[in-house]
Amino acid sequence: MRVVLQRVTRASVTVGAEVVGAIGPGLLILVGVADGDTELQADALAAKVAVLRIFADAEGRFNESLLDIGGSALVVSQFTLHADVRKGRRPGFTAAARPDVAEPLCDYFAEAMRRQGIPVETGVFGAMMSVELVNDGPFTIVIDSADLERSRRG
Repeated sequence: MRVVLQRVTRASVTVGAEVVGAIGPGLLILVGVADGDTELQADALAAKVAVLRIFADAEGRFNESLLDIGGSALVVSQFTLHADVRKGRRPGFTAAARPDVAEPLCDYFAEAMRRQGIPVETGVFGAMMSVELVNDGPFTIVIDSADLERSRRG
């Protein structure tokens, strides 16, 4: 799994003319599921994201986590995070999991975030979505579950 975290003051996702998810301060989390990804990886990512100290404390240092600030998460599936652009001019998406595998794992990740104590809103899997955000910083981090696994072993 691969997630892109964007620290936001607010974010929302719209399908058609309907806002289907909106948050105030917290994280917009774009989630890409690859073939072979597991619930164990989703749990590890959710645990990491909830406690990652990327929010400023009173002195302006990054000492606060999403849990510490009482922030929310807007979780949006995005298969294009697994785009392969090594050859040609058109990205390939063969590394991305099929929708019947990716959708339940995206839902599982959102639930894993909730189990960490984070209020979570979501987009609509497979829909054409408009995502609006005010990036706080800007501050954006990419985390790959394979990197977390390597750090636990190493």
